[in-house]
Amino acid sequence: MTRRKFTSKFKTKVVLEALKERHSLAELAQKYQIHPTQISGWKRDFLSGAETVFEKSKTDKRSEAEKKNDQLLKIIGELKVENDFLKDALR
Repeated sequence: MTRRKFTSKFKTKVVLEALKERHSLAELAQKYQIHPTQISGWKRDFLSGAETVFEKSKTDKRSEAEKKNDQLLKIIGELKVENDFLKDALR
């Protein structure tokens, strides 16, 4: 028997429904044909990582700045090599 793999979209749907507490974990487990412990685990993981949702935009900006910085350093290096080559060619 193979293990079932669930998409993050499905997990989020189940967790959000569990957080609403309109149905018990047992009812949700029966509805989605998964074990109640699985829902509890997804819920715990979701809540522990929820704070990173709002920090993501800061890290994206930082990573964009790092990418731009790396690109500029690469261009500077290429120009330095080209400049040195041209200096040697004139001698």
